[in-house]
Amino acid sequence: MASLKDMRNRISSVKATQKITKAMQMVAAAKLRRSQDAAESARPYAQRMSAVIANLAAGVSGDGAPKLLAGTGSDKRQLIIVAAADRGLAGGFTSSIVRFAKEKIETLLAEGKDVRIICVGKKARDQLRRQYSDRVVESFDLSAHRVFNLAVAQPIADLILGEFEAGRADVVTLIYSRFRSVVQQIPTAKQLIPAVVSADATPPDLQGAAYEYEPSEEEILDTLLPRNITVQVLGALLENMAGFYASQMSAMDNATRNAGDMIAALNLKYNRQRQAQITTELIEIISGASAL
Repeated sequence: MASLKDMRNRISSVKATQKITKAMQMVAAAKLRRSQDAAESARPYAQRMSAVIANLAAGVSGDGAPKLLAGTGSDKRQLIIVAAADRGLAGGFTSSIVRFAKEKIETLLAEGKDVRIICVGKKARDQLRRQYSDRVVESFDLSAHRVFNLAVAQPIADLILGEFEAGRADVVTLIYSRFRSVVQQIPTAKQLIPAVVSADATPPDLQGAAYEYEPSEEEILDTLLPRNITVQVLGALLENMAGFYASQMSAMDNATRNAGDMIAALNLKYNRQRQAQITTELIEIISGASAL
């Protein structure tokens, strides 16, 4: 049985841990607000770009369609980008993304596809390399970036375009966690190449006016489609950041509550043991006095 001193030390240790988890919870809550605003602000831009691309794609067909829109005509070579977190202490945030990615990868492998992987975030890299070390093409460490912007997403987009243009990828899919609420983040797979033209994208309201594109639709798409990949990658990073801080806030809140329960249980055990020790000492004193 632990001595009273050992129990006091353990109670002090748990209290110190509780202070740390409480502080991390408050920091995550403050960062969540900013990250959520950034993720929600990026959505209209991405949706509007999808609408423009859908409108342009309606007038392009056949051999004139850009390869990023039409694809290579094959789906043999699959490139999977798995975007997760660079840090831990966020519950099952990264694990849920990696689990979803593994299911996607295993399905493609079972269909006989050639799968290659790009990892965004140290945690995704560490988990996927255990099982798919020979399939990981590149990994990106974003821990040094406090704010995500187009400059952060551009190197990832450049690598994706380089793999496609070099003929090493026919289909490119981005896997990330879409932020829905503080308690719900949804692992999501989004196809980047060939570009998916949304059927429900709202075209611009021209109020009956006729118009022509100058330059042509093909030339505009040649510029917009690579930019769209950068925008989609940036959107995924922002969604991940919001989801990470939401998961971390919940995880640290649970840890703080658990530490409080443990402190209460340890205090109860300590008081009982201390009372038993006092009672034993009193019995020994009374027994000695009676013997005299």
